[in-house]
Amino acid sequence: MKKTTLRGSLPFILSVAALSFPLGGVFDTATIFLDTVAWYVGAIVVVLIVCVGALFDMLGVASAAARETPFHAMASKRVFGAKRAITIVRNAEKVSSICSDVVGDIAGVLSGAGALAVAGQLNRALAVTGWQEELTIIVITALVTALTVGAKAIGKTLAIQAPTPIVLYASKLLESILGFWRRSPRRGDKRARA
Repeated sequence: MKKTTLRGSLPFILSVAALSFPLGGVFDTATIFLDTVAWYVGAIVVVLIVCVGALFDMLGVASAAARETPFHAMASKRVFGAKRAITIVRNAEKVSSICSDVVGDIAGVLSGAGALAVAGQLNRALAVTGWQEELTIIVITALVTALTVGAKAIGKTLAIQAPTPIVLYASKLLESILGFWRRSPRRGDKRARA
């Protein structure tokens, strides 16, 4: 296993931190649209955000928990995605940082902001005022927090118990996306114009 030092990882750490600032701003600004939709649509969006955060968190933990050996065996049998899985495991600290820290944490912030927007919309729909309005906000944000923590706990448990299939599935999905992207005609490609 390759040893990494803090000094060697510093450029990656700085680039991840620099990337999360604009991403967080863009995604958090995108939650403004939740103020314009019905509360139940916002609730569905918040649940989806929680699920995305939990899935990426699970992948981050699975990449750190997985071992290369099974993927080498799969690669020798030409199993689709096995080579990409080896790359994921070899770069586990980067994959874990991006999946768990960048995507997972941004999803957590977004779900909290979304919960506030949903609570506001629900209060307006029910014409609730006073202490009942505050109670609605507290209950909905607490519910979203519990859902987020519970979903991440389930994902991490699965990632520790079965990291190999999780990493293999993610690598197959990534290979399919990259394969589709490579095959799609580009605007500047002369063959696409013909």
